[in-house]
Amino acid sequence: MAEPQRSERRLRPAPLLFEPSEAAADPEHFFDLESIEDPRDLLSRATELTLAFRAATDRAVEFQALAAAQLADPRRFDRLTPADIAERAEWTEDYAKKMIEFGRGLLQDGSPQ
Repeated sequence: MAEPQRSERRLRPAPLLFEPSEAAADPEHFFDLESIEDPRDLLSRATELTLAFRAATDRAVEFQALAAAQLADPRRFDRLTPADIAERAEWTEDYAKKMIEFGRGLLQDGSPQ
């Protein structure tokens, strides 16, 4: 997994639309992309979804880092070690240490944007 990086510019992707449960149960169904016949429209909508998922991933990683930093805070009586955090998040210990530092930086700068 690559080291987390904070992007200064936030993309405003298309909103993710939640699908009805019966559509989500169909493995061939994915945000109604299979029903788009015009390749230009398909490329446009697929690109919007790609950007939205990337933005969501970046945001989730920032929140993971914040949580890791808070859990490792030496002022907490119940703080966790980097090894404990790594085990909970299914990371390596080295990655957990990087995420803790990343989260501390976010906490100093303010919360994720």
